[in-house]
Parts: sequence; C-alpha cells; structure tokens
Amino acid sequence: MSESESERRRRWITLGELIALAALIVSALGVWISWTSSGSDKPTRVVEQHQPVPLILRGIPDSDGSTMIIAPVNRDHALESMTVTIKGASPIDLSSDGRLSASDVQAALKDRPKEEKDHTYGLPVRIEAHYVELGADRRGGGAYVLRYKWESGGLFGGRSLKLMGLSR
Repeated sequence: MSESESERRRRWITLGELIALAALIVSALGVWISWTSSGSDKPTRVVEQHQPVPLILRGIPDSDGSTMIIAPVNRDHALESMTVTIKGASPIDLSSDGRLSASDVQAALKDRPKEEKDHTYGLPVRIEAHYVELGADRRGGGAYVLRYKWESGGLFGGRSLKLMGLSR
C-alpha cells in the first residue's frame, strides 16, 4: 500500500508537532526545577573583597633638583610618614608630603669620598613608610635607588647635590 502525498505530509506534520511538544515538556521541567530549588535557598549576599595592594613609591624631583616628592604610585594609599635610610648615615624622617631635601641627602653623604661633578650616581636606600589603605593602617616600603648628581655651585666654587629620581 502506497501512501499518497497528502498522507505523507500529514505524517511529517504530526512528527514535527511531537518534537515541539517534547521540547515544551523539557523546558517546563527546567523551569519547575529552577523554581523549586530557588525557593529553599536564602538570597545570595555578594561582598566585594579588596586585597591589599603592596606599597610602591615613585620620586618626582622639582625642576632644580633641590627637593623630591616621594609618593605612592597607587592613589588609594594615603601616606602618613616615611623614613629614608642611607647606609652609614642617620635616617631621614619625612612627613606625609614625602618631601626629601637634597641638603638632607648631602648631609648624609658628608663622610663619603668626593665624587665627580656632572656625573649621575645611584645610592641604595631603604624606605619604610606608614600609610593608610581602605581605612586600615599599613606599613610598607623596600629597597630603592636614589639617583643624584653633584653640580658646581655657589660663589666660592663649592658643589651642591641635585636629586634626579628614584627607582626600584
């Protein structure tokens, strides 16, 4: 027995309807499972956790090199105080503005042998800072290299120290 063209089309329509009905049942089952499991759960509380960021400092000398502002790179760090330690010299205490004076560094280097003028030198320093991050008091710092050079200066041919920069 051979099917006519219209019977064959009706059979395919029926098969398509069965597939659509099965998809509808699976979808309804997924919605029901989602609805029943969410009713027993308490609301999810999302709390953003901030991890502390290590303190990294940068030094920005003024135009004539007589002072350098040492400040945190991260704007979320509020500097309270800072101590710059040069080996063999007394520590230099800085306030919250982080202003390091070339005269303080020059005084710390007074016992060292004279260095050439107009040549840039690097001086290892240890910086310890007290700062506030996200309302919490923190301490940080590390080893840095203070860049400086000696220049001719004064009426009597003296020399003066010019601060050039700060690096890790």
